[in-house]
Amino acid sequence: MYAEKLSVSLPAGLIGFIEQYRTAHAIKSRSQVIGEALELLRQRDLETSYREASRETDQDFDIAIADGLNDEAW
Repeated sequence: MYAEKLSVSLPAGLIGFIEQYRTAHAIKSRSQVIGEALELLRQRDLETSYREASRETDQDFDIAIADGLNDEAW
């Protein structure tokens, strides 16, 4: 996998947490810890998007039911 170098500035408390997490979980580098954290943020955004899309679909289904269709017609 190609990796691009990126420089970030973080408060000392976050750097301490990253280092503590890295050590506790036998992770090779700080970059890997940050990468895993970003992947979790991406997953959270996807889950939110799926949840919102599901609500839209549910609303469409509710409207169809109100129009006289029932789930047997689907």
